[in-house]
Amino acid sequence: MLVPLSWLREFVAVDVPVPELADRINTSVAGVERIIRRGVPDDDGNVDLYRIGRVLEAAKHPNADRLQLCQVDVGEGEARQIVCGAWNFGAGATVAVALPGAVLPDGQRLEQAKLRGEVSNGMILSERELELGQDHTGILVLDDGPEPGTPLADVLPLGETVLELETTPNRPDLLAVYGVAREVAALFGGELAPPPGEDPKRDADEAVPVTVEDPEGCPRYIGRLFHDVRIGPSPPWLKARLVASGMRPISNIVDVTNYVMHALGNPLHAFDQAKLAGGRIVVRAASPGETIPTLDGVERKLDERDLVIADAEKPVAIAGIMGSENSEVDESTTDVLLEAANFEPVRILRTSERLSLRTDGSNRWEKGVDPYLAGQAASLATQLIVELTGARWAGDVDVKAELPEPPVITLRPERTSGLLGLEVAPEEQRETLTRLGFGVDKKFEVTVPTWRARDVTREADLVEEVGRFRLDEVPFSLPLRRAMFGRLTKEQKLGRVVEEVLVGASLTEAYTSTLVPDDPDPNALRLPEPLSAEQAVLRTTLLPSLVESARRNVDAGNEEIALFEIARVFLPPADPRPTERWHVAGIVEGGYGRAKGVVETLYEALKLEPRFVRGESPLLHPGKTARVDAGLVGELHPARLEGTWGAFELDLADLVAEVPERIVYEDVITYPAVRQDLAFTVPEEVTAGELIDAAREAAGPVLQEMRVFDVYRGEQVGPGKKSIAFRVAFQSPERTLSDQDAAALRDRIVAALKDRFGAELRTG
Repeated sequence: MLVPLSWLREFVAVDVPVPELADRINTSVAGVERIIRRGVPDDDGNVDLYRIGRVLEAAKHPNADRLQLCQVDVGEGEARQIVCGAWNFGAGATVAVALPGAVLPDGQRLEQAKLRGEVSNGMILSERELELGQDHTGILVLDDGPEPGTPLADVLPLGETVLELETTPNRPDLLAVYGVAREVAALFGGELAPPPGEDPKRDADEAVPVTVEDPEGCPRYIGRLFHDVRIGPSPPWLKARLVASGMRPISNIVDVTNYVMHALGNPLHAFDQAKLAGGRIVVRAASPGETIPTLDGVERKLDERDLVIADAEKPVAIAGIMGSENSEVDESTTDVLLEAANFEPVRILRTSERLSLRTDGSNRWEKGVDPYLAGQAASLATQLIVELTGARWAGDVDVKAELPEPPVITLRPERTSGLLGLEVAPEEQRETLTRLGFGVDKKFEVTVPTWRARDVTREADLVEEVGRFRLDEVPFSLPLRRAMFGRLTKEQKLGRVVEEVLVGASLTEAYTSTLVPDDPDPNALRLPEPLSAEQAVLRTTLLPSLVESARRNVDAGNEEIALFEIARVFLPPADPRPTERWHVAGIVEGGYGRAKGVVETLYEALKLEPRFVRGESPLLHPGKTARVDAGLVGELHPARLEGTWGAFELDLADLVAEVPERIVYEDVITYPAVRQDLAFTVPEEVTAGELIDAAREAAGPVLQEMRVFDVYRGEQVGPGKKSIAFRVAFQSPERTLSDQDAAALRDRIVAALKDRFGAELRTG
């Protein structure tokens, strides 16, 4: 929300330095993101170099067909010669002039210059050069009246200081300059001006045919009819206000609706009454399959969940969101029907999300606009339309259902002091709430204003309203804890162990979004109304998100990337909700070996022994993927990310289920081990894990270690086969094993592997 300070000060006279104002607002009202200076810089007398000028002569430049050579009176007694590239004015025009030495809004300092052989002793300004609008096709021609030499700042808003606020969803009243002014008045004890807008005299009493068929979706609809409307550009002051507020000036009628929305917070819409079939308005639910060409040039398909504004034949607006091309106000418009309504927030939100169409209007409606605000907004808009377009106000209608009554809440002043930990006198509480628009009687029965009815619903909310104006005095304290209960569950303890082990293995924890654009599982739960295409699916795996994180690190030039994440995944089917599982996943530079080492380290810390068997995953290399009981480990598929990367993903619940309840101590074996290397030729489909399991079964506990150190495929072993070499260690807790003992154990292993897998001993 952009709040121009000159506009704010029209509603509340606050004379404090801008940084102090911003700091108080930031503490007690809403976050102040930044302070912006727009327009002409106001330092070192710069504004004094901007003057009103009157063109005395205007003729073609003698050396350039596209330039004018002008003599301009700027109140100095002698005219200045200025070269100008615009042709939308002539002798007698009143214009805005910047003198040499002036600093323009873009930071450029204006100097006397020679253009095509002629001296230009100043600059005749356009709207865009003054940041009063977007028009750069011609210079800004002012109404007659001010004398040449008059400071331009006396006629136009040359500069503006703007506060950029970050408002919260529960405070739609702060999406209006008047709403912010109400807060500032309460902060500084200033007097708040009445809300702007008074109805002018109505010229006629024509009927305005409005029918509301869906009062739940539209509890109030005000329609006002205007004739003899002259469509044209808005005056500079209005354009300047809109530009400072982040909106683009379009035409006087459209600008008025935007101005009123920013001033009061109630969005409006204007229809070309001649384009409405039957000249009437019907507020209804859309028909299934109905379409509407919206102002952004898109044909949008509607359904019965959507609320529309229609004429006698067709929809002419999606209620609260956007109008249609077939009812748009344009240069030919002379009759305007103004809409000032109130719409049900959730309905607007759902339509906006489903159509992926968000506007300034929908942003306000979905948060809940005060249903009593429409009348004041209509009055301000009517006043401006009559003043700026010369229109005649000819008709008025206000169709409304029963509007909600302001809620009443009992406040105990002593409860306020107790919750805040700060003594606040009852009269001070009453004064603070009254300044904010709350009604407080002698018994502290508090009537909540309708613009806060959705936010303030209980006594604690009233305490917060008082407390936020004394935040700098509220003591920092923690609640007194007299006893402590509870302890970490086994799963929580092991989860922390997993984090510590992975950090110890030089991995950095990452946090990525649960919602992703797509998922490897085609049955993953897709949101029916996602906020964006990038947040459309509940992920079933963590690895794709980590791959994207790794890619961003690579693009940033980082090296030795190693990331892990512990988060939930959501597994189909959704009946009625998907199954939530905690996963841990990691990605590391270095390929399969590095990832396998991390997994082995993790298993060892949990006192487990991993068993790796051949696996597959669409994310991993088809020939370098292994499965363990809790998940997968492998080398990332080369198409996923340039380079050699290892990755793993484990289900924490499955991992925790394997962890023993207690670890039984085994005495250290002091007798030396007998070590041998054994290599077996086996069919390609036989895995090393299967060979190790069979060997342990054959040799018994004396086989203390059996690790793979080489795999060979080639002519020496033949097609369809491979050679796997193991390093084995035989060790007995009772005695030193002899060579004969080791040979006997080796023979038992060889026989078992040959019998079960057809393995042939190559070396040993």
